[in-house]
Amino acid sequence: MLGPEVIFYSLAILLVLILLGVQIGIALGVASVIGVYLAYGDINIALSILGSTAYDSIRSHALAVIPLFMLMGEIISRSGAATDLYMVCDRALRRLPGRLAAATVIGNAAFAAVSGVAIASAATFSRIAYPEMRRLGYGKSYALGVIAGSGSLGMLIPPSVLLIVWAILTEGSVGALFIAGVIPGLLMGLTFVIYCTVTAIRNPSIAPPADSAHDRRSKGELRAELISGMGIVALIILVLGGIWSGIFTPTEAAGFGALGSIVLGYTKGMRGRQFMEAVYNAGRYTAPIMFLLIAGSMYSRLLAVSGGINLVQDLVVGAGLNPFGLILIMTVIWLLLGALIDSISDILLTVPIFVPMALAAGFDPIAFAIYGIIVIEAGLLTPPMGLLIFTVKSSVPDASVSLGEIFRGSIPFWILMLVVAVLILLFPGLATWLPSLMF
Repeated sequence: MLGPEVIFYSLAILLVLILLGVQIGIALGVASVIGVYLAYGDINIALSILGSTAYDSIRSHALAVIPLFMLMGEIISRSGAATDLYMVCDRALRRLPGRLAAATVIGNAAFAAVSGVAIASAATFSRIAYPEMRRLGYGKSYALGVIAGSGSLGMLIPPSVLLIVWAILTEGSVGALFIAGVIPGLLMGLTFVIYCTVTAIRNPSIAPPADSAHDRRSKGELRAELISGMGIVALIILVLGGIWSGIFTPTEAAGFGALGSIVLGYTKGMRGRQFMEAVYNAGRYTAPIMFLLIAGSMYSRLLAVSGGINLVQDLVVGAGLNPFGLILIMTVIWLLLGALIDSISDILLTVPIFVPMALAAGFDPIAFAIYGIIVIEAGLLTPPMGLLIFTVKSSVPDASVSLGEIFRGSIPFWILMLVVAVLILLFPGLATWLPSLMF
């Protein structure tokens, strides 16, 4: 039955399994196995192809960056350096209206540059920033929205796990996507800070000016914060600077970054037990991602052998969609999926189909990747099941917080993310300029 019609059977199986509540990775794997079997009519051939695909998908050295960056972020979080970083940002912005909100955005951006996971950023700053903002009289919904919205920076500012997964699926350059995410990430962070400041000026009641407890620190506390701040900046320079200058490959940069985080953690008082817990947690976070990547690679192989990609492209061409209509459909699908499933699963389901269509429509592959990552992250703030919203709800130390309050506070950030995404489409040089200098 080798032909495009196989894709319809496999997609139907995939949809049924997802509706039945089967985990995305298992659903992808089962649908792929059945699809390849239908394509070749021989279970041995199907298992052989899928076995080699699974092996090829995880033996790449590029995949080593995922557990290494996970470990780096886990150590930074456990060492207390993230809390110190937030305090440093707060004091540096003492003259800025809405200083704690702006410090949360900047702290999230810096933490993103050493973790690469939005969920980790949102969970960390829910525990760090929310109590302080509420203590100083910040509006509950405003404070929650700042934490949830700025947490999304973790998937755009390199080293981003989503950028790694996108590069692997499209056989692109991890380093090029890392560098491409720098300007859009800084632009999005800047728009968030401007929003926080303007909102605080227009409505001082939700962000009242007040002296923070962070301004009254002992010399020992100030010295510890300085060590953390300088350590995190050094890690960012080591990782991104090494990739930028060509000294390190992304994998080597991840290795040195993990080593640097161990040094910083030791300086902050971490010892053997804490380091082992960080390693175990990094492994627990990494294993599901690897399983999803194996299933996603099987799904991509099925699309290739069945001619499914060509079929979808022919359907799009036959429908007479212009590039604007095409990108609009992709955006809606990403937002809807982002409200229901995690970002990596979203990428695995859509990128093998969307990227060839986008390239055929004339979109730049790097700019389209950055656009896609931003929209997918916006999906994590989309009602009714935005995963970042639930992360904040489960992490914030306030049982009275409701999902509605978090959603309301995050709407402006959702809008700003889509605005930045549109700017990337209109001005692709925002994403492609830095990579063009290197690659």
